[in-house]
Amino acid sequence: MSKLLNQDDLATIFAASPFIHWLNLSVTAIDYDAQTLEVSVPMRPEFERKAGSGQWHGGPLASIIDTVGDFALGMLLGQGLPTINFRVDYLRPAIDTDLQVVARVRRAGRSVGVADVDVFNQSGQLVAIGRASYATQLTTPEKSS
Repeated sequence: MSKLLNQDDLATIFAASPFIHWLNLSVTAIDYDAQTLEVSVPMRPEFERKAGSGQWHGGPLASIIDTVGDFALGMLLGQGLPTINFRVDYLRPAIDTDLQVVARVRRAGRSVGVADVDVFNQSGQLVAIGRASYATQLTTPEKSS
């Protein structure tokens, strides 16, 4: 069985990826039994849809959903996983708010895993939902040439 990743492991992985580090994700809770991962994400001007609007752009939201869903499975399998497919439904604008993101593993199969991800504003309102599938066969990362 693979090593479960804990909060420190995830923080190290997040810090080692320039893009994930730039997103500034912070793990707030892990529940291996429920197969959930909770992450907080502070709003930054770089995430704004329009400068000065305080409204989250859909691109960073999608990236956050993909990343948190990935590591909900990855925390159980010992590493990050390649995304096969994902979708996002934006339910309401996220304005002047940090986000709380909750990913739940729906399936952790031998070759494919699925995670559902809910994104909440600071008031607890659901602002976006996503579902993603990931390749779960453990691989060693290759260097590209």
